[in-house]
Amino acid sequence: MAFISDILLSAGAFGVAIYCMILSRRLRRFTSLESDIGKAIKTMSVQISELNLSLRRAQENGNQSVRRLNAGSQRAEEAAKHLELLVASLHSLPSAEKHQQASNPFFARREPQPASDE
Repeated sequence: MAFISDILLSAGAFGVAIYCMILSRRLRRFTSLESDIGKAIKTMSVQISELNLSLRRAQENGNQSVRRLNAGSQRAEEAAKHLELLVASLHSLPSAEKHQQASNPFFARREPQPASDE
């Protein structure tokens, strides 16, 4: 009976040794994976910081563009009002026919009048 218990004890010890080797390998993989994960997390953190910076810059550029567009549209509205006033003032000018007659660059000479001896 002692011999059987020694065999079972040896088999158990051998099984435990194999189990410990398997756990050791898994633990090594986990620690290397942990360092890889740490590197990945660090890289992602840097990328997130850069992305936040880029996003802030894009927002600032967008805000500047909006300000420029607002200023341009305001100037355009003012110019449109001025043009409306000019068009309205054109309606009060004399008609085109009268204007053409008045602006004729040619003139006709009159016949010289005889001097009157009165």
